[in-house]
Amino acid sequence: MPPIPTRLLPGRPDPLGANWDGLGVNFAVFSANAERIDLCLFDPSGRREVARLPLPECTDEVWHGYLPEARPGQIYGYRAYGPYEPRRGHRFNPHKLLLDPYARQMHGELRWSDVLFGYRTGGGRADLSFDRRDSAPAMPKGVVVDDSFAWGDDRSPCTPWDRTVIYEAHVRGLTMRRDDIGPRERGTFAALADPRVIEHLQRLGITAIELLPIQAFLQDRFLVEKGLRNYWGYSTLSFFAPEPRYLIESWMRNELKVAVRRLHGAGIEVILDVVYNHTCEGSELGPTLSWRGLDNASYYRLVPGDERHCINDTGTGNTVNLSHPRVLQMVMDSLRYWVTEYRIDGFRFDLGSILGREGPGFDPGSGFFDAVRQDPVLSRVKLISEPWDIGPGGYQLGNHPPGFAEWNDRFRDGIRRFWRGDDGMRSDLAARLTGSAELFDRRRRRPWASVNYAASHDGFTLLDTVSYEQRHNEANGEDNRDGHGDNHSRNWGVEGETADPEIIATRLAVLRAMLVTVFASAGTPMLLAGDEMLRSQGGNNNAYNQDNHTSWVDWDLAATPPARALQRFVARLIALRKRLPPLRPPIFLHGVTELRPGLNDIAWFDQHGKAMTPEAWNDPAARTLALRRATAAENGGVDVTLLLLNADAAGHAFALPKPPLAWTLVLDSVHPDGPERPVHDEAVPVGPHGAVLLAARLS
Repeated sequence: MPPIPTRLLPGRPDPLGANWDGLGVNFAVFSANAERIDLCLFDPSGRREVARLPLPECTDEVWHGYLPEARPGQIYGYRAYGPYEPRRGHRFNPHKLLLDPYARQMHGELRWSDVLFGYRTGGGRADLSFDRRDSAPAMPKGVVVDDSFAWGDDRSPCTPWDRTVIYEAHVRGLTMRRDDIGPRERGTFAALADPRVIEHLQRLGITAIELLPIQAFLQDRFLVEKGLRNYWGYSTLSFFAPEPRYLIESWMRNELKVAVRRLHGAGIEVILDVVYNHTCEGSELGPTLSWRGLDNASYYRLVPGDERHCINDTGTGNTVNLSHPRVLQMVMDSLRYWVTEYRIDGFRFDLGSILGREGPGFDPGSGFFDAVRQDPVLSRVKLISEPWDIGPGGYQLGNHPPGFAEWNDRFRDGIRRFWRGDDGMRSDLAARLTGSAELFDRRRRRPWASVNYAASHDGFTLLDTVSYEQRHNEANGEDNRDGHGDNHSRNWGVEGETADPEIIATRLAVLRAMLVTVFASAGTPMLLAGDEMLRSQGGNNNAYNQDNHTSWVDWDLAATPPARALQRFVARLIALRKRLPPLRPPIFLHGVTELRPGLNDIAWFDQHGKAMTPEAWNDPAARTLALRRATAAENGGVDVTLLLLNADAAGHAFALPKPPLAWTLVLDSVHPDGPERPVHDEAVPVGPHGAVLLAARLS
């Protein structure tokens, strides 16, 4: 071990973070308002501070210094000196050890204690007081890393958007109940790379796995005190470091790279759910862990004229200030780091509307969106936004700029309502099936901009959507007040589990019909992990703190006959989507293009084979609808599909619309294992709660 240094060389202000050059480490950290920043070095245990060295230079508001002979594995943190004036937004406190915002690996876990707060808790003094206790023993520290990895011939699958099928999964929850994976590996990146997991995705036909947050996150104090855990991970502690719990050992960062390489080899892209709208430090009454102590007034949006308080457009206590160029740089550097060092293929931005807020409102031309869209690295990966937040004007579905896809909750709610039998849902369903053109057909965007799903991590699973009408979140410890109150669900006779064969049959029929709707709609389909194997959360629609069997995928259940049958059905749906171009049109269809006489690119019919009229669209009691789509084939032919939907409790015969075509029935959700067969009759029966898909090819 090299001798303990007594001073730092000036070093460079870029790049930010702790960067090893083979001879030493350059440390650089931004703070516009600090008066001094100390680099704190720790022994290999992380318990003993062995040196405290002032960063000798500050260039363009970046404090920097160079430590000769330092190497990967060095454990470090910062202490920042400056005014403690909460009313002006400044919360400097050198007694609080600070995690480097650019730390790429963490050592140790945060241990909750009052010493983590910059102010004296209790006594009514709140955040206007000043706490002099050292927080280092309770803090995780940064670790200097070497990012080298043998990627070999790895390359991204670069799946086109119109052929993308997303599988939303949780790294831990996906494999915790796989008994054929070793106990140490379960719930880690190593298990994600297991061939049996990858083979399951391949059998389904998945092209991209979207992982809930894997950037290091905080175990919130209020959950720890209840004996619960932050399972989802939407409470970021480090934007550059992988979550240590997803590693077999905290230093084994390359496990994630191995998983990415193996998934790429299987033709599967990796998309990360990322949280740049807020941090884990919470409101002005939260702890001082990193950004707050380095420069609270720069990193967070504060209430104008009352800078003691954070703007809370996120519902988590604080909002990251992306209007500040250095804060925006941090986010951009983080995104590029995951693409260049981990070869990530895309991102889903949590509360994406926040990222477009400049001042009080949302702006699709905000600095963040402009920076990403022109970036030569980031503009080439898949970009998905959750297009809402709780701030004023926060619901921005369809209003994001070109290049971004968006989670479409209108799709989720619309198809749930249609299939549970709500009145007057025909026109809304039609909009969803065509890629929600009324929302997305602007600025030359494509149908793939609508990410279509029936269920996601946030809310009921697909099985629970047909099994529960009320949320059952008692285990969350919030008296069942948390989570959405209206899930557009239906239990079909009994709340929750039942042995009644008729109710079970109805639930499975509705569930399959919803899946058909997802995969037969224009846009990008997304499947929640476990929905293909009848996963239930017991009616919990907000399982963010359920790191247990409630949330974990049950692989024993996957082996049961009903779950196996559903997996075959999902795989069949995805294969049909790949095979039949009209199910994934690359442009919005409006019925104005005639590909053959009487055959437009899109047309709607009632069950009698008649074109829909305004009266038919407005019939509140109608539960049936037929959609015909046609696309030109490369060989000069025309591919045509006809989707017949029946949300009624009774079966109906659908007359085939003109012109007559040589139809093949390729899927019947009421008979999910039925073979494909030619259609010789002039009408096709569609069973209760059923969906039938027909296909034809014209030369």
